[in-house]
Amino acid sequence: MAVSTVRRRRLGGELRKLREQRKLTAEVVAEATGMSQPKLTRIETAHTAAKIEDVNKLLDFYGCDDQDFRAGLIAITKDGSKRGWWLSYRDVINATANDLILLETDASTYKTYEPAFIPGLFQTPEYARIVIERLRVRSGGTVDDLVQVRMARQHILTRPNPVQVWAVIHEAALCANSNRPDIMAPQLDRLLTLSRLANVNIQVMPTSAAIHPGMSGAMALMGFPQRQDLDVVLVEGLISSLWVEEPADVELYRGKFQEITAEALPVDSSLDFITAQRDKIK
Repeated sequence: MAVSTVRRRRLGGELRKLREQRKLTAEVVAEATGMSQPKLTRIETAHTAAKIEDVNKLLDFYGCDDQDFRAGLIAITKDGSKRGWWLSYRDVINATANDLILLETDASTYKTYEPAFIPGLFQTPEYARIVIERLRVRSGGTVDDLVQVRMARQHILTRPNPVQVWAVIHEAALCANSNRPDIMAPQLDRLLTLSRLANVNIQVMPTSAAIHPGMSGAMALMGFPQRQDLDVVLVEGLISSLWVEEPADVELYRGKFQEITAEALPVDSSLDFITAQRDKIK
């Protein structure tokens, strides 16, 4: 499976930026590094996956002595040969889902706001099935396959060195389907169980909250250990989704997420709310 298109674009963009900052043409760089000019262009425009030796050669030529930045770009490059559990579902998941799985597998932090649903990383199989059945607009794999993919994604919560998750869930998502206690009670129990993990924080956004940035829709911000300016944001839609990659734009989302957490109930109060809702529908 090819490297995540999101990270390939990021790699190509960073290499192109380094070249342009030094006022070098692609022809000059290609001649100096022994790389063909079409190949360099394909790497910069994300039309081909780069090899580690090519990236190191370019970074050396550009005089990049920021070791953290170099490590981050090399980590992106290594994704090109990464093989994971999701290969079994390559005919089932779309490009956005493929990017999401690969990115969240590498992420060290995951911050998400969900106004209408329990986040996918927290869903039970029964809840996931309803969401997938109701929201799926294009064929591609069975519902069973897609539920299995969603459940498999959740291993990042309990693996060694797990991802640090901060989730803000709107009250409406917790109260929806209250006429299905067979589904919602276990789902709310699942949230309470996950909240006991040291790497998981859950807040509830009450309906009484003031206007806040989360009202524009769901978002997921993934952070990576090498460099903050390699972080990305996923803004999901029913038909298509948007990856936000420019560091300045990602920083804007990071600040807006802080505003969202400030408007939500504190963690302890949020867990009390979830417990009360669970007890109400049982």
